[in-house]
Amino acid sequence: MNNKDGGILGSLEALEIVESARQDAWEHPSFGLGLYHGKVVSSLIFPFLAQSEADKKIGDAFLAQLASFLKTNLDADQVDKTGEVPASVIQGLAALGCFGMKIPKEYGGLGFSQINYNRAIELIASHCGSTAVWLSAHQSIGVPQPLKMFGTEEQKKKYLPRFSKGAISAFALTEPDVGSDPANMATTATPVEGGDFFLINGKKLWCTNGPVADVLVVMARTPDQVVRGKPRKRITAFIVEKGMEGFEVEHRCDFMGLKGIQNGLLRFKNVRVPKENIILGEGKGLKLALATLNTGRLTLPAGSLGGSKRCLQIAKKWSRERVQWGQPVGQHEAVASKLGWMSAHLFAMESITWLASAWADKGGQDIRIEAAMAKLFCTEGAWKLVDETVQIRGGRGYETGPSLAGRGEPNWPVERMFRDARINLIIEGTSEIMRLFLAREAIDPHLQKVLAVLSPRNPLPARMKAAVKAGLSYAVWYPLLWVPRPFFGIPAGLPPKLHKHWRYIGRTSRRLARTLFHQMILNQEKLQKRQMLLFRLVDVGVELFAMSATLSNAARLAADTKTANAAELADLFCEQARTRIKISFENLHLPEDADNWRVSQDLLKDQYLWLEDGIIGD
Repeated sequence: MNNKDGGILGSLEALEIVESARQDAWEHPSFGLGLYHGKVVSSLIFPFLAQSEADKKIGDAFLAQLASFLKTNLDADQVDKTGEVPASVIQGLAALGCFGMKIPKEYGGLGFSQINYNRAIELIASHCGSTAVWLSAHQSIGVPQPLKMFGTEEQKKKYLPRFSKGAISAFALTEPDVGSDPANMATTATPVEGGDFFLINGKKLWCTNGPVADVLVVMARTPDQVVRGKPRKRITAFIVEKGMEGFEVEHRCDFMGLKGIQNGLLRFKNVRVPKENIILGEGKGLKLALATLNTGRLTLPAGSLGGSKRCLQIAKKWSRERVQWGQPVGQHEAVASKLGWMSAHLFAMESITWLASAWADKGGQDIRIEAAMAKLFCTEGAWKLVDETVQIRGGRGYETGPSLAGRGEPNWPVERMFRDARINLIIEGTSEIMRLFLAREAIDPHLQKVLAVLSPRNPLPARMKAAVKAGLSYAVWYPLLWVPRPFFGIPAGLPPKLHKHWRYIGRTSRRLARTLFHQMILNQEKLQKRQMLLFRLVDVGVELFAMSATLSNAARLAADTKTANAAELADLFCEQARTRIKISFENLHLPEDADNWRVSQDLLKDQYLWLEDGIIGD
């Protein structure tokens, strides 16, 4: 499992390293965190933070150029067939400024807002997933983003103009035997020449853009640091250039989908890197990675949105055109139910994507939870959406676009989009890791209170003071979670038919907070092992956030007669979300969880080998 958020599943040592690197303070408000603590602050999400007209005008002009270029120059099916995005296309994208979209203008970039950048990724992903990945891997998590956030002025002046002109970057973290478990990272960076240089040795796997990158961020272990008498492993981020001696591309990987991406196995053999190429500081690489991902994750929802919109368009056209048993298939309830779900869910995906992007642009809010929720919700939603599109299309959904065109039918690329979409549930934190990350962040305020009381590092008077403070806090907070609030304020502009859903969010948030608190008390240190229970509680919070964003967006759109029917989509989505939330609460403690665990462990001990009879295997 490629865990980019650090060893929640790993050893105690890995946990300690991650805890030392994660952002442990909540300096700004977080709507998502409040949902897990029974606190729904409408002013954080209403009114919907829309893109300014001036910024939208900039994006519109660029997207018009980009769309024209892609339609004229990029054959996505050919990319899928050959495994190559043509050099002319890469050069054309560079000429448009696509490799410098997020780079500030003073360094030669376009200086786009997060919203305009994500709009560009949405557009490209609707046409060619591979090309979207080229650009997103380059500037969402590649060198430009950490340099913008943490680079020195010298580093920015040296590298950012190069990227603006089309130099390619990559992010190298995962290794052949390790996802991102920092306790087991094998790549090392050994200081030499009095610490003025480091020699990097090791291998990195699944590095997107790695085989063609001009500059990379490479995570490597530097010498341990002694903390309270114990050595602690340290991860440091280095800027490595392709021309440095000892850097080698060993293998280009080939995947189920995204055939045109450049991804591979990289080897570093005594690669000599000056200390000036360290970003943020020695031992702060994991902190850099976690912070970079907070905004970097927002690209995946945008890409998922582009592909999903194309799927809805195809499913709609086919459901009108295809006639079965005397009427279009879209008028049969079995297909109509899919179309209804797709429409409502897509509206929720769009609401989350643009709200989170706007928050990233505005600042002043802690979006680590919301970005993870957006990544989880949109990538899982996109996967189901493309799966339903395949089902609606039937055999044509399984057939490739070029094959369809070869026999005279529209070359709708559903089969290719299906293959391309699957990776989104894995990269930049798997769905499982996202849920564990959200669970950790959700209980963080509780843990901070408990640790202040129990930590042996705190003197006894401080611990006693913390205990009194925590007791008073819970004495006020917990009883309020049980108090009904029939006059829970309705945000201005929310259509009347959606009022019931806003009230539901308020009372369900309080129920979620109570349940999470109860489970912490009942399970204590064993709670982290009750992952299925945690997943269900996390999912409730994600659904509540999706409902909130959708209601806010529907309120914004209600004023325009063209989009006033967004309330219909919001109402349907909220009804569907409420059903899923009900199931999560009802199934919080499933008896089969324990049975599943027992059977899985017996399987690993080869006690069910007879299930493998009759196949050709290893």
